[in-house]
Amino acid sequence: MNGHARELADGFDLEKLTPDFYANPYPTYRALREHAPVKRLPNGCYFLTRYDDLIAAYKNTKTFSSDKKKEFLPKYGNSLLYEHHTTSLVFNDPPAHTRVRRLIMGALSPRAIAGMEPDLIALVDSLLDRIAAKDRFELIGDFASAIPVEVIGNLLDVPHDEREPLRDWSLAILGALEPVIAKDAFDRGNDAVKDFLAYLETLVERRRAKPGNPERDVLTRLIQGEDNGERLTAKELLHNCIFLLNAGHETTTNLIGNGLVTLTQHPEEKQRLIGQPELIKTAVEEMLRYESSNQLGNRMIVEETELGGITMPPGTLVTLCIGAANRDPAQFPNPEGFDVARTPNRHLAFGTGAHQCAGMALARLEGAIAISRFLARFPNYALDGAPVRGGRVRFRGFLSVPCSISA
Repeated sequence: MNGHARELADGFDLEKLTPDFYANPYPTYRALREHAPVKRLPNGCYFLTRYDDLIAAYKNTKTFSSDKKKEFLPKYGNSLLYEHHTTSLVFNDPPAHTRVRRLIMGALSPRAIAGMEPDLIALVDSLLDRIAAKDRFELIGDFASAIPVEVIGNLLDVPHDEREPLRDWSLAILGALEPVIAKDAFDRGNDAVKDFLAYLETLVERRRAKPGNPERDVLTRLIQGEDNGERLTAKELLHNCIFLLNAGHETTTNLIGNGLVTLTQHPEEKQRLIGQPELIKTAVEEMLRYESSNQLGNRMIVEETELGGITMPPGTLVTLCIGAANRDPAQFPNPEGFDVARTPNRHLAFGTGAHQCAGMALARLEGAIAISRFLARFPNYALDGAPVRGGRVRFRGFLSVPCSISA
């Protein structure tokens, strides 16, 4: 077994992944943690799998830069995808990151998020009503993916009859973040940015002419800026609206989908959560740890540093493996086990430090309401066929999960 693990670690190449890896990457992550925790890949990038190493990278923004201009230019060229991903909040360093994040966080205050709860409950219940009318349903299309698109649509106050393209745009733009992308994936991503920008220009124009309530309408809040006069530039405004949809859409879809599928694989924990619904908050944290929606992050070394006895010069690219760190036995007892009451649970599904997810409170609320109300309504749901994974390494989730409502 140890020989096989070493073989997995020695042969790992992020640009040449196998179907077995996409189905279950965790044996490979475990092998890397044990035998090559700071793994130099064939392309010269380093792949980190230990919890403490990821913490060090997240906390030291001066050494580990999130600015992607140098990294993305060879990949995207002078394209709209390049413009988008290098303008987004998540791919910038302070002070630019700090300024944009402050404006977005002002629109996602605890009070604003608490005010979303009644509408979120009504949305989830309406989706559950539709599912109840069927013998079989599709967990992702009928439920998990419908929730965040509506929530972000409400945040930006996108008219309901204009929301249909949002999910496809998001999937295309995020799909282009994979380590290796084919030309058709690049073209789809680029076209999605172009179409999304064109739509947002119209939406922003309408909102400037007729502002919404800045306490509930994030777009109005971002347009108006802060009381001290701080505002986003026109380009920052458009691209960070796209970012808000993308950041809040697929990751939350994956949280709900991964969580409900994981419960079917751990029936005792499923029954425990049904019998003790007050555990929903710790259960959501465990779902985020056990099957992290976002599995990878990236940084570039800007000041020479050392990790695991390896010296990394400026310009070195580093991949942070969140999925591996969240199963590190040095941090989590019985890391391969699934425990809906696990505490403490300092997982890295939302990152940490300056770049900790700006929308994590909203994602937690969506996950808790969606999963708890689903379980209360359909405690005997079951898989009705093989789930289909999304086929991506960065964002781990399902394309489809056929289910039935068992008697």
